[in-house]
Amino acid sequence: MRRDLVLLVTLVNLFCLSLLRSVHSQHIAEEPCSVQILVPGLKGDAGEKGEKGAPGRPGRAGPPGEIGNTGLKGQKGLIGRHGKIGPIGAKGEKGDIGDAGPRGLNGEPGIPCECAPLRKMIGEMDILVAHLTNELKFIKNAVAGVRESDSKIYMLVKEEKRYEDAEAYCQGRGGHLSMPKDETANGMVASYISQAGLNRVFIGINDLEKEGHFAYVDRSAMTTFNKWRTGEPNNAYDEEDCAEMVASGGWNDVACHITMYFVCEFDKDTV
Repeated sequence: MRRDLVLLVTLVNLFCLSLLRSVHSQHIAEEPCSVQILVPGLKGDAGEKGEKGAPGRPGRAGPPGEIGNTGLKGQKGLIGRHGKIGPIGAKGEKGDIGDAGPRGLNGEPGIPCECAPLRKMIGEMDILVAHLTNELKFIKNAVAGVRESDSKIYMLVKEEKRYEDAEAYCQGRGGHLSMPKDETANGMVASYISQAGLNRVFIGINDLEKEGHFAYVDRSAMTTFNKWRTGEPNNAYDEEDCAEMVASGGWNDVACHITMYFVCEFDKDTV
């Protein structure tokens, strides 16, 4: 503070000298210049606490806080809708033979046998079976219109079924959906459905086990032959996992849940 007072006095003296010089130049008698210096008084007592002021403006948003602790695990939600039915699984291995069961009760005594009439009846039945076998061959070739190659028999089934049901139908009779594995077999099936007046049928090809990797229903790989039409397979709507053959012999991938006619094939050795 003393330094500030000295500076103030110096400034006042300089002002007075300047004023005297101005007066002297106008031939006015010099008069002494009086200067009053105000010195700050002692610090007063602290005043009473004022009333609470109005709230100030909101300040800036502060930085984000630290991440809080993980909350408690919520309750288990409701069960969702059932998903699509998956593909048919591989056939399991044959189980072990079970233990022999307990011996049954003794049956009632049989009626005495007159064997000669029975032998005659059995012989007549053998003749009838042979006759029916020949009749069945005629029905297969003339009426049912099956097609045969050197090793396969193809049967057109005019019942609209979904793909899995169609394959189950063929398996139940000892075969599979038709699996054309060369140009000859493909042409035979195409001619078959064309002569029947049909436009398309299911065939035994799908990618149910691995998307985009089509295989035959007997799980053999498609390595050297295919008849996909231009732009097929395209998996339209992400649901075309099965295959059809059109009358021209070309293949398309189609949805498995639709229904259509189909062709079964059987090995001649097992028919």
